Amino acid sequence: MSADKVWYMALGGHQVGPLSEAEIVAEIRAKALTGETLVWGPGLPEWTPISKVPRFAAHVGARGETAPTAPQIPGRRAHEIDFLIRGDDMQFVEVELDPGECAIAEAGSMMYMTHGVAMQTVFGNGSAADQGFFGKLVGAGKRLITGESLFMTVYENKGAGKHRVAFAAPYPGKILPMDLAQLGGELICQKDSFLCAARGVEIGIAFQKRIGVGLFGGEGFIMQRLTGDGLTFVHAGGCVHTLDLAAGETMRIDTGCVVAYQPTIDFDIQFVGSIKTALFGGEGIFFATLKGPGRVWLQSLPLSRLADRIYKAAPQTGSRKEEGSILGGLGNLFDGRE
Repeated sequence: MSADKVWYMALGGHQVGPLSEAEIVAEIRAKALTGETLVWGPGLPEWTPISKVPRFAAHVGARGETAPTAPQIPGRRAHEIDFLIRGDDMQFVEVELDPGECAIAEAGSMMYMTHGVAMQTVFGNGSAADQGFFGKLVGAGKRLITGESLFMTVYENKGAGKHRVAFAAPYPGKILPMDLAQLGGELICQKDSFLCAARGVEIGIAFQKRIGVGLFGGEGFIMQRLTGDGLTFVHAGGCVHTLDLAAGETMRIDTGCVVAYQPTIDFDIQFVGSIKTALFGGEGIFFATLKGPGRVWLQSLPLSRLADRIYKAAPQTGSRKEEGSILGGLGNLFDGRE
């Protein structure tokens, strides 16, 4: 990789790069970017609109002062929220709400909010204000099946001007802004990856069609189905990698590394190949097999892998040892830990 390729852009809900400064300028001149396109690179503490980066602002023209906004799509039913993703490895998303606009989120994900935002816990998935009792009951049932809480939290701007609410990632990784209107109106993701969304996005369930996927797929028989035409934010652990699979193109992936994929993707599982590899290879018994066409989002650090490493390193498991020590557990006898 060239040493001058140190810039990244946020386009279409995923990270693009690394790119050089000249490549970004060329994209601006080709009118492929707007002043609100988010970039990150040397000297920037967080993702920043390109119009506010001095080296690019002159090429953009007029400097925009607003946060990134979802494209104005005729007939969009979901609320039009603005947002800004802050941070690098431990990110949070700051959502800007106009009067009357709402965002929905999982319980416990809120980081802060300004005084004009009212918080209300609702029964069901919170996708609409007038769901009715039966609709709320169905929404709550779907969330119960996926292992989530029966309740969602709705954040509504009841003030006179713009107000903000922020939602934090639960562990190190990246927050991916997904515009469902640009992704065909539907996205399938891991049940613990959803962070928040504009009101109007429905959080449902996606049953895997093959029983083998449910029994051995790592993420179980049920995943979350996000439907609608609004913005939703999905969290991925570690580094994010996006794959665009052509029709018929197949990729084998560790089951825990799949964050989300479009419903056009054919998801199945495959045995690793031999009993010896399955038992001693350390990569599990099955791979996830994804077949295009469609887009897939991958994570380098699944929560299950992170939790497993923490558990194995914890003192109570009896497996703790000093880095580089040949004494291992025996050394704990001499320093009083055993």
